[in-house]
Amino acid sequence: MPTGVQAPEASPGRYQRHRDEVPDDVGCEDVLGIDLEPVADPFDIPAKRAPVERLRRWRQAALVLNASRRFRYTLDLKKEEEKEQIRRKIRAHAQVIRAALLFKEAGEKQNGEMELSEMPSQGFRIRADQLTAMTRDHNYSALQEYGGVNGLTKLLKTNPEKGVHGDEADLSCRLGAFGANRYPRKKGRSFWVFLWEACQDLTLAILIVAAVISLVLGIATEGIKEGWYDGASIAFAVFLVILVTAVSDYKQSLQFQHLNEEKQNIQVEVIRGGRRIQVSIFDIVVGDVVALKIGDQVPADGVLISGHSLAIDESSMTGESKIVFKDQKSPFLMGGCKVADGYGTMLVTAVGLNTEWGLLMASISEENNEETPLQVRLNGVATFIGIVGLVVAAMVLVVLFARYFTGHTTNPDGSVQFVKGRTGVKSIIFGVIKILTVAVTIIVVAVPEGLPLAVTLTLAYSMRKMMADKALVRRLSACETMGSATTICSDKTGTLTLNQMTVVRSIVAGIELQPVAAVEKLSPTVTSVVLEGIAQNTSGSVFEPEVTSQDDNTVEVTGSPTEKAILSWGLELHMKFAEERSKSAIIHVSPFNSEKKRGGVAVITRDSDVHVHWKGAAEIVLALCTNWLNVDGSTHKMTPDKANQFKKYIEDMAEQSLRCVAFAYRNLDLKDVPSEEQRTNWQVPDNDLTLIAIVGMKDPCRPGVRDAVELCTNSGVKVRMVTGDNLQTARAIALECGILTDPHASAPVIIEGRVFREYGDADREAIADKISVMGRSSPNDKLLLVKALKKNGHVVAVTGDGTNDAPALHEADIGLSMGIQGTEVAKESSDIIILDDNFASVVKVVRWGRSVYANIQKFIQFQLTVNVAALIINVVAAISSGNVPLNAVQLLWVNLIMDTLGALALATEPPTDQLMKRTPVGRREPLVTNIMWRNLFIQAAYQVAVLLTLNFRGRNLLHLTQDTLEHSSKVKNSFIFNTFVLCQVFNEFNSRKPEELNIFEGVSRNHLFLAVVSITVVMQVVIIEFLGKFTSTVKLTWELWLVSLAIAFVSWPLAFVGKFIPVPKTPLKNLILKCWPKWKKQGEGPAPPV
Repeated sequence: MPTGVQAPEASPGRYQRHRDEVPDDVGCEDVLGIDLEPVADPFDIPAKRAPVERLRRWRQAALVLNASRRFRYTLDLKKEEEKEQIRRKIRAHAQVIRAALLFKEAGEKQNGEMELSEMPSQGFRIRADQLTAMTRDHNYSALQEYGGVNGLTKLLKTNPEKGVHGDEADLSCRLGAFGANRYPRKKGRSFWVFLWEACQDLTLAILIVAAVISLVLGIATEGIKEGWYDGASIAFAVFLVILVTAVSDYKQSLQFQHLNEEKQNIQVEVIRGGRRIQVSIFDIVVGDVVALKIGDQVPADGVLISGHSLAIDESSMTGESKIVFKDQKSPFLMGGCKVADGYGTMLVTAVGLNTEWGLLMASISEENNEETPLQVRLNGVATFIGIVGLVVAAMVLVVLFARYFTGHTTNPDGSVQFVKGRTGVKSIIFGVIKILTVAVTIIVVAVPEGLPLAVTLTLAYSMRKMMADKALVRRLSACETMGSATTICSDKTGTLTLNQMTVVRSIVAGIELQPVAAVEKLSPTVTSVVLEGIAQNTSGSVFEPEVTSQDDNTVEVTGSPTEKAILSWGLELHMKFAEERSKSAIIHVSPFNSEKKRGGVAVITRDSDVHVHWKGAAEIVLALCTNWLNVDGSTHKMTPDKANQFKKYIEDMAEQSLRCVAFAYRNLDLKDVPSEEQRTNWQVPDNDLTLIAIVGMKDPCRPGVRDAVELCTNSGVKVRMVTGDNLQTARAIALECGILTDPHASAPVIIEGRVFREYGDADREAIADKISVMGRSSPNDKLLLVKALKKNGHVVAVTGDGTNDAPALHEADIGLSMGIQGTEVAKESSDIIILDDNFASVVKVVRWGRSVYANIQKFIQFQLTVNVAALIINVVAAISSGNVPLNAVQLLWVNLIMDTLGALALATEPPTDQLMKRTPVGRREPLVTNIMWRNLFIQAAYQVAVLLTLNFRGRNLLHLTQDTLEHSSKVKNSFIFNTFVLCQVFNEFNSRKPEELNIFEGVSRNHLFLAVVSITVVMQVVIIEFLGKFTSTVKLTWELWLVSLAIAFVSWPLAFVGKFIPVPKTPLKNLILKCWPKWKKQGEGPAPPV
């Protein structure tokens, strides 16, 4: 499955409910902090691997007026099924071709060599279509007729050891002849598509129809000069809402496209001109020699040059979860597959659309369509508010119709609007349209379509900013889940440390070398064995330039940090890498993996002697040794005293926080080596070994990691170190990083993976919370720890870089893979990639996670305040007087302020240090907290009280009694509208800091917030002063502007004072349930009032 695409279905059994999650029999109380109905909550989905039934259920439960917009950033279940069908077709197509070819070969005997290209392709003696056919069909006969891999390299003008030349001319020639390793991406949706989707809102469509009718009637009754204002103003306001919405959504989609491109840009190790270099997967060319190791993705189609225990997981292409071993008899490699074990080199023979992977990727679009738990919960909020809004709108509609047709609705001049038998049909239709328009506009304001999209907006913003903080988000929901993380299980090497290893101590042949490469103290026999072990038992490489000029004589060492450190030590011992490798040939490899913590190799010398070399964790290799090599080259028995002496060396090094690696070897009779055919499953012997050397490598702690760990601890997030190093090394590093504070800590605070593994499930859960450091752990131990912590109610974040870490990354609530050292398998199993492998970046991700949640809460508080105030004001005014102070155009402007502009202003607040002073956010904590209810109630009550007072007593209070009734009513309504909008502007500042007293802190750094506020204020001035004809407002005097500002300004001190009012810690829901114990027991009856 391509990177970034969430699987449509997952096993429900894999999901474990956490202690802070509620069972399915709880209703929508977690949406707003109150119980609405005691039924299973459809708006509650797990953060990872949500079953398809759960995803369908919440869609069906949501009240939606614009489905194309509301569900834009959710998983398209139908499209996922179509993608799977396309995959199956492409797989079946390839299998049919291969089967037909095998059938043809079985029925025909082909004689002679295959004809090579008569028409050379840009100077190459083989064409792209010939290569593609051979690779796609896995045609071994064709490969042999081209002369095997060596013959193919000659046809492609490359070298199996040194690769292509790699200069610009060579690469461009290959691109012209065989194509680029790219596939045509499906174009993202254009701006016009977003504009069309924004138009599909049912309420806006009704308003457009109303505007057209209003326009026609207005022109018919009042003439074209005056009659077009009402209809045109509504139409313009609707168009403005649509335009701003479309622009905002289009910008988000561009951000997601950019992030998708980043996710697909995999770095691949290739050999060019003899050098091993990292290039983008998109820059791979035919003829490239690619170095593959465990966890890598095969970047294109090709054939194996050489490999050791190379096993490929082809499930992504064949659909079968089967590991396939590759050797000279089965050399074909398919792009998109993963290396499950071993290492080797491959020759690229087909790229881009000439590969099955390219066809697959070109056939399916890569989209970030994945709903997050917070997004789904906000759909619940929108549904609840929408139902309330619909009820209110229906009530207003009924009341206004009743008052209109009973003659209780008056014009601004005091005349009755409807008189039975006298009022004309046009006037009646005009009056009905106006009432209907107000009711529909109330629905527009009341149903917050933009609320779930505010999550997408803040996630898109956060993801873009997190890229700058060296974190690439692969799964949207991980952003918000990270805000709930209660513990981080971190690797040591490369995450807490710099991953820059150097050998600082060496014990060779029983003596300590001072300095570490004092080769003159060793006999030639010892030196020969040591260098053979270093050069042959490695997955790294050394490039020694042929030209030895002053400018070009730099030796380049490549490989993992451990391999690089050992190879660099070998160079200090005067090792000539290529020369040492040529003295013997590798006959079998047992690759290093984190389970057995050692790797071995069997080599045959020119004299047909077989040597077996092992390298790995010092105490583990030492335990396998029955002899040790003396400095003069003689072999001695490993006595208990000598073993203890070596153990003491290891302990001393570990206490200095050094990683200890031991080297051992043994001789083997050639007759004990199986034949080449039987060698695939041969286990390289690891008994009766002779200890050669022990080295200690220093890997310093990263600068700032201690501060990052302390920040986590203070914010309620416990950091645990899980490492493959021995306990003493782990203890020393943990003390240096601040994960451990007690140097004498013992089990279970610091525990060995083997010990933890041997406990039963219940015991593991009992001690998991106490563990701070786990040493000598395997990936399975990490998985067991993750499971135990999750069962204890923790939200667990896990870092990992190896292929074997994939299960733990998959199981964790948030899997964090390493961008530099991480394998592709680990990255695909993770939710977030830490691009610089730095623990400090992990802490930044926690900050951003908390920021996402906090920003959504700010926006909800702001939007609910506007909702409540606008609804109450219009309802009370409609019922009491038959007129509403806020007309359709004004309400559409308010809707724009609170929806798209409000989301832009509040959902893009950068994280603050204050966020890391709080405890983690409970994932099932009500979105509207008691503090938010308090703030909301204070602001809404103030706005409603002031504006209703102005509505009923405004003429007297504003000294407008001298004016005509019509003019004074217009001034009063304009003043109410102006004051209401300015109250929202001032309340936007309040919403920035729901809990803090200083609401202006950091406001100058948020340029988008200031821009939105400025645009809102400027537009409001323009509307009042210049667009009165459209908005049914009149110009206000400067005195009235000052009064409006003064009323709006009061919301600031009011919010300040209000924050001193204590609120109970118990959620409002629980307080209500205490008052209605019978309702709680019976689980039936109406919901209690809020």
